[in-house]
Amino acid sequence: MKIGITGVAGFIGSHLADALLERGHSVIGLDNLSMGYLRNIEHLKGRSDFVFHEADVRDLEGMREAFREADCIVHLAAYKIPRYGKAIDTLEINSIGGKNVLELGRDGNRRIIIASTSDIYGKNPNLPFSEDSDSVIGPTTVPRWSYAVSKLFDEHMAMAYQSSYGVPVTILRFFGSYGPRQHLTWWGGPQSVFIGAMFKDEPIEIHGDGTQTRSFTYISDLVDGIARATEYDKDPAIIFNLGNTHEVTILELAKLVHELYTPSRELKLKIVPYASIGGKYEDVLRRIPDITRARTLLGFNPCVDLREGLVKTIAWQKKMMEGLAT
Repeated sequence: MKIGITGVAGFIGSHLADALLERGHSVIGLDNLSMGYLRNIEHLKGRSDFVFHEADVRDLEGMREAFREADCIVHLAAYKIPRYGKAIDTLEINSIGGKNVLELGRDGNRRIIIASTSDIYGKNPNLPFSEDSDSVIGPTTVPRWSYAVSKLFDEHMAMAYQSSYGVPVTILRFFGSYGPRQHLTWWGGPQSVFIGAMFKDEPIEIHGDGTQTRSFTYISDLVDGIARATEYDKDPAIIFNLGNTHEVTILELAKLVHELYTPSRELKLKIVPYASIGGKYEDVLRRIPDITRARTLLGFNPCVDLREGLVKTIAWQKKMMEGLAT
């Protein structure tokens, strides 16, 4: 197939392009380079089965032209939790971009794969989260929830386009991806910030008390699941959780990063109360996926454990930060 990818120069998008090309597909990539980097796809330059377009997902006509020949489109481009940013960017980019991609599905009668997030389960205390679990979202006075709401909007819009226009849609809810090419700020997740702190010999910054848990998925496992989902067309509308089921606290993650990076150095932590982040920041206390559906229908089987994945990630990030420092 010819598969379109929005956000192709980003962390997940660039790895997905690699995986799809390896599986024999052609890739049409699009990115406005606001959060992605050309270095992530530099190795694909000159390939006859890869085309790159610099464009914004809010530009419907630009996307229509770029993806004219795409058989399906994987929509990854998004703004994330506005931990220190503007909620309006998250809401506008995600809602407009999502609707535009679905319009392309309507025009071309092709499947649209929407990247969503485990964040949409919000504060639901019933674990693990299945695809049918309830969304329990915090108040509108807390900007942090704008990301979850924007992705919920994308999901509802996808289902509406399927029922109203017959657009086949697949929704993928990601759980904590990490690995080489990850963003080096909070945008990339706590592991990237923790590794950066170790590189700079600074205290590791823990938001909240560190007892909140996550399930971290190594990038090769995640893109394997996404690639399998692009080739699945048995249901007109379906949702998959994609993630590792191993639960770890943020404090345990910090200790593991320290152990793998430089165990001889004293572990220094900086506890940052949520109240000091701004915007009445809230967090999810636990986050674990039920991946039964993805295992059964896609053959999805995450196999890289956290220690193994962090060893590879630390080696890559250390080399990257050394390069940036010089």
